[in-house]
Amino acid sequence: MTARARTARAERARATRQRVIEAAAPLFVRDGYLETTMAGIAAAAGVAVQTLYLSFGSKVAVLEAALGNGADDQPNECIAGLRAEPSGTGAVRRYVTQTAPLIERRYPLDTVLRAAAADPEPAALLDRTRKAALATHALAVDELAEKPGFTGDVSLQRATEIVAALLSPETYGLLVVAQGWTTPDWAEWVGRHVAVDLFPPDPA
Repeated sequence: MTARARTARAERARATRQRVIEAAAPLFVRDGYLETTMAGIAAAAGVAVQTLYLSFGSKVAVLEAALGNGADDQPNECIAGLRAEPSGTGAVRRYVTQTAPLIERRYPLDTVLRAAAADPEPAALLDRTRKAALATHALAVDELAEKPGFTGDVSLQRATEIVAALLSPETYGLLVVAQGWTTPDWAEWVGRHVAVDLFPPDPA
């Protein structure tokens, strides 16, 4: 097989995966994880079930790919932006502003995943996604800790846990979905509270 043919085949495979992800996400949201079938996903995507298994291997892998789908999921660029921000509170606002749309986009599928967590495979995926989010927040906190005025009252681990709790799908759901806050209102609230905890004002 020539290099051109290999490239064309890889591009077709990527296009097929993207088509499957785009077809699967609304099925998961509408029907839930357990009721969504590989046959249903294949039919919605216009591919053979065998192709679906060859591309992903399992239904939980399709859900995992759908959760990670999107150009805004770029933690390295986000962390680099924090490094370039001179002030601590400015860096907090930047991080929250960049992360909030990702949480908004992922929230429907996060809800599907949490609802299916009694099943071992979704439970393992939920654990991986939470650990991945915590690791990303830890990288952000490491950058924030280099800014002037970073608190000495809490450990970096505790600071990471504060960020993870406030900037989480669960908190988003409680305030935006359940209480009707706008996403910008929620992001402003998160940024304000993170900034107060990590960059407390000097006592008068």
